[in-house]
Amino acid sequence: MTVLPYKDDPTGKKSQVAQMFNSIAGKYDFLNHFLSAGTDIYWRRKAVGELRQLRPARILDIATGTGDFAFETLRLGEEVKVTGVDISEGMLEVGRRKVRERGLGHRVELQLGDSENLPFDDNTFDAVTASFGVRNFENLQQGLAEMHRVLKPGGKVVILEFSKPRVFPFKQAYNFYFRHILPVFGKLISKDRAAYSYLPESVQAFPDGPAFQAILKQVGFNSPQWQPLTFGISSIYTATK
Repeated sequence: MTVLPYKDDPTGKKSQVAQMFNSIAGKYDFLNHFLSAGTDIYWRRKAVGELRQLRPARILDIATGTGDFAFETLRLGEEVKVTGVDISEGMLEVGRRKVRERGLGHRVELQLGDSENLPFDDNTFDAVTASFGVRNFENLQQGLAEMHRVLKPGGKVVILEFSKPRVFPFKQAYNFYFRHILPVFGKLISKDRAAYSYLPESVQAFPDGPAFQAILKQVGFNSPQWQPLTFGISSIYTATK
């Protein structure tokens, strides 16, 4: 069963996800840092570190949102240029403002686009990244297949995504926070009732760990690896082409 942000809305998941992120765009960065106690910053830096040996020059950041992961990849070197794609114009506008404020227009380009139908030629990018976005795909396999298509042979994909803690008692404590505390604060701050109820529901439905590794292999990636972070709250997945 597909998890949707707005259960009474007849539109599909893709349209609803865009609507949801447009709704919370102005509060998204604050909520990310507040609700994770800043751990999301560490997770992104850890994920970007997976690309250090590859030294990619051209990176595609899928579901780029307000651009935080795209900005983090610039630490890899002065030659790095990043294209970010997202279906939410509201999130992109926040990201473009950050690009202007930081004077990074020559290195970061953020554009509206469908991650499941990317407007790029085959074998274009040295690396493809995604941070907390693939679980929002309407068709997970199609989105991952598109990432594989636009990646150059020898390139690497790095995906950072929420996962489900498996160790007692952290699993139980985390599930209580995720299902009962986080939605309350998310609703109060973002004013969107559905957005932070959808978050735990979408994480529970997502095929994390070995199941996600298997899907990466199914769509053509080689050597998929899984690295749980912070007791399994989130995970880094890597694979090559």
